[in-house]
Amino acid sequence: MKKILVVDDQKDNVFVLQERLSREGFEVLAAYDGPTCLTMAQEENPDLILLDVMMPGMSGFEVCRKLTSSEDTKLIPVVLLTALTEAEDLKEGFEAGAFDYIKKPFNRVELIARIKSALSFRESQKVMLEIEKVQTYAATVITANHEIKQPLTLINLSTAAINRELRKDELSKDVVQKRVTFIEEATKEIISVLQKLSSIKVPVLTNWVNDLKVVDLSKAKHEADKLEGSVPDQFNH
Repeated sequence: MKKILVVDDQKDNVFVLQERLSREGFEVLAAYDGPTCLTMAQEENPDLILLDVMMPGMSGFEVCRKLTSSEDTKLIPVVLLTALTEAEDLKEGFEAGAFDYIKKPFNRVELIARIKSALSFRESQKVMLEIEKVQTYAATVITANHEIKQPLTLINLSTAAINRELRKDELSKDVVQKRVTFIEEATKEIISVLQKLSSIKVPVLTNWVNDLKVVDLSKAKHEADKLEGSVPDQFNH
């Protein structure tokens, strides 16, 4: 069941909308002022907010700006309820981040149509976010595999060479030291890659091969450099 938060300082308007939307199968929450709306939006995470523009204290425009600028609520579509239909008023609403507006007094058919349109938009946003998460995860795995495969191979070859040397009657310290150096360098390279990946806040994906994407590690270099001092001593020697 989709959850809709209705915000209006006029309780009669809220009651009318609650009745109409409940009959359409929606779960309806109510708030009668801006601050309550902001709190409920964070706590309840509604699928849609119907927001009156003309409210005392904090106007609907101001509430809308706060909702759409907050990380917790910016993806919730806001539909303004307004008797203000001048171009400048509508412009202010859209600039505040509103998805749509519904004119007062409400036309039932238009009301439900605009609500369903906003809810469809929210669903498409969720789908796109999931796709983006999957793409980012896949790109991260591909990047890690591509960047770490070579140093891991070097470590594997070096340990095999050390084992062969250890089985000889006469051990060559130079050969062992050379392979140990290879292992140390490969380990540093792997740590560097992992630091870059872990420092990324917003991944930038670039095309690689066969329509696959990788994470652009050059974007993370600066943050990774900051972390260099936190590498345990045993990895630096």
